[in-house]
Amino acid sequence: MTGLREKLALHGFESNDDYEFQVRCLLDSPIRTLRTLAIEGDSERRKTAFATALARALDFPHRLYLDFTEAHPAPPDLILPLAEDELGRTEPPIDPLDQVVSEACAQSEGEPTVLILDQLQAADFREHIRIHRLIADCFWEVRGGRYYANPRHLLLFLISESPLYHALQKTSFRVWIGRVSEHPIEFLPPDFGLDAAAQPLFDALAALFRALGSVPTRSEFAHILTDLQLHVRTAEHLRLSLYGRAEGIAREALAAPGLTAPLDAVIEAAQTLLVSEHIELRGD
Repeated sequence: MTGLREKLALHGFESNDDYEFQVRCLLDSPIRTLRTLAIEGDSERRKTAFATALARALDFPHRLYLDFTEAHPAPPDLILPLAEDELGRTEPPIDPLDQVVSEACAQSEGEPTVLILDQLQAADFREHIRIHRLIADCFWEVRGGRYYANPRHLLLFLISESPLYHALQKTSFRVWIGRVSEHPIEFLPPDFGLDAAAQPLFDALAALFRALGSVPTRSEFAHILTDLQLHVRTAEHLRLSLYGRAEGIAREALAAPGLTAPLDAVIEAAQTLLVSEHIELRGD
């Protein structure tokens, strides 16, 4: 799966961490049950961003989504017919979970389909049991009728802010999506179209990010470099730029007294570089 990290970034999820191995384990698993990815982490809605970006990066033609915290979820493409009893009485509307799972099963009969079930902690526990039965048996029951899922075509993504039901966890492959990237990347001046004269600035930025305990992504680093070229002239300016550009930096960390020296070192290196030559960034 060459370029998965780049594909994810194109669809709104950027990270220094590479999820190619985990996704390959999921996709290449022997098809005994529905292939299910349990997306965990401390990143709140970043997990949702990962799930939706991955569904698009895999180029699956059908992508369905249900958030259990939504009061009025979007209507599905497939509308199940209303049922009537022998007296002509109409049953209540189909539950959103039944609608979206039934549609996913129907779509998977012909083409690859991803179903994302988000915020599962808000669902009734009985629905967790039904989802496990879907994974194990590859069909979904709605009012006595069965909708069969093609296990070769249907992928299931589960997102919850609390631990999954044990049986669901045992039938899923887990992936961790952190609030910040855990994989450090050493950025070098040539990566951004700069020569060796910019190395002191890159060294100062690396020391600053170590002090912050944060690892910026490539696009975040490029934006900060641009701000240093065009706007940042003081340590306070740099604090504002860092908070505005880097998702994983907490506001409180930027106010720590021990950060004064690393901030000043970046300002000094940037001003020296600006005086010696004009910075013109290339790339992202």
